[in-house]
Amino acid sequence: MKKAILISIVAVVATVAFIQLESTGFSALSQGEAMPGFLDTPFLPDGRWRVHDARRPRPETVIPSAPSAQERPGVPPSDAVVLFDGSDLSAWWTPGGNGEVREAAWQVRDGFIEVVPGSGHILSHEKFGDCQVHVEWATPTVIEGEGQGRGNSGIMLMGGRYEIQVLDSYENPTYADGQAGAMYGQYPPLVNASLPPGQWQTFDIIFEAPQFDGDRVVKPAYATVFHNGLLLYHRKAFIGQVAHKEVGTYRPHEAEAPLLLQDHGDKVRFRNIWVRRLSLEE
Repeated sequence: MKKAILISIVAVVATVAFIQLESTGFSALSQGEAMPGFLDTPFLPDGRWRVHDARRPRPETVIPSAPSAQERPGVPPSDAVVLFDGSDLSAWWTPGGNGEVREAAWQVRDGFIEVVPGSGHILSHEKFGDCQVHVEWATPTVIEGEGQGRGNSGIMLMGGRYEIQVLDSYENPTYADGQAGAMYGQYPPLVNASLPPGQWQTFDIIFEAPQFDGDRVVKPAYATVFHNGLLLYHRKAFIGQVAHKEVGTYRPHEAEAPLLLQDHGDKVRFRNIWVRRLSLEE
């Protein structure tokens, strides 16, 4: 008898709960709403959406990237703009005199590109603002030079204005804001995550483009960077555009600009380069 009463109570509770669901968000389904949720819950602080709002847009489905290994590059995510997949430099160009656009002259072989010293920087044809950048790089196996003269290059956002330093920083001391992963000339990384020369390393960068109102900086540029999976800094603001032996300053520029890989005279290699455009302003 007690068991029967308990079952009856559970059934009543379940029925009441179902009626409550029908009278709130789930009733929207019967009225033509495509997705489950609620329409009578409190508004969140910004006042745009309710808690569990049935009408709030759902995130896009993206196939994630596959990780790389030393012997092979990984696979970019499904929504990425692939700038180098191991085959050619069609996504890149080199600036010439008087604004000339020249064919990128770096060497492509064995699934990677290698700096040809003196040939110039290369820039992506695609332009980006807020973005996620993935770059894999390796410094020369044959060790030459020291400090800034060893395996030097750079990942430079927005046409070369904001630099994340590439350098052979494995047992190679240099100034802190110039080692691998530094916001060059501004902030050193939290850790030195460098692998030995010749090994493939990864930068994963979240970049927020600056915003200007005339000559006034409304929002500075920010970067979050992971080096070989380790956080180097989180949403660190750039002081300004990159400068050598000077304090960087901001100068107004376009909202989107190319990614630049630097020719600093060393045969640094790159592979598996992709970028995801981000909408960081909700």
